[in-house]
Amino acid sequence: MRILVVEDDAKIASFVVNGLKQNGFAVDRTADGEHGHLLASTTAYDAAVVDVMLPKLDGLTLVQKLRKDGVRVPVIILSAKATVDDRVKGLQAGGDDYVTKPFAFSELLARVQALIRRATNASEPTRLTVGDVTLDLLSREVARRGERIDLQAREFALLEYLMRHAGRVVTKTMILEHIWDYSFDPQTNVVDVLVCRLRNKIDREKKLVHTIRGVGYVLKPA
Repeated sequence: MRILVVEDDAKIASFVVNGLKQNGFAVDRTADGEHGHLLASTTAYDAAVVDVMLPKLDGLTLVQKLRKDGVRVPVIILSAKATVDDRVKGLQAGGDDYVTKPFAFSELLARVQALIRRATNASEPTRLTVGDVTLDLLSREVARRGERIDLQAREFALLEYLMRHAGRVVTKTMILEHIWDYSFDPQTNVVDVLVCRLRNKIDREKKLVHTIRGVGYVLKPA
């Protein structure tokens, strides 16, 4: 899942971005409304977190412009203004949810996840299973044949992405766009290195991650 954060306060932005990354999201962040509008208009995000008070283009105007342009990305509006009128204005501008500062990250995360569930009309599973591998999204534990496997954050994110697309080939570019939060040269070998690390941990016996030469990778039950 890829999230856009538009927040000019560096401390708050770091708090939100790091929290989302630690929970497996790829995150793009910008500090001004104009650049936020450009990113949201040209990139397929699963959700956006937008502050109200932004330089160059305020958050409410940003959301209004996106809706006028037909961009339907779910948006959570962040604001220090907590009155009913302020909340109403945020929702009327096209926001899908409204969170007031200060806030607990756990609440923001829950709201992001809820928005994504509503946007996809699907309930978010708490556990993924492919063959004899299980991945728990809440405890972030991975096991194969009941034996726990410790994964680093990006290894976990890669396995989750492959499991969500089990049986379907995913290209290196697709993996780059979903696991990393900025653009890499498509010729870079960071994907190969990450896949190799994941294989060393989960593919010691029966092979689960298969290479489709010249295309990408596919996860199939062993």
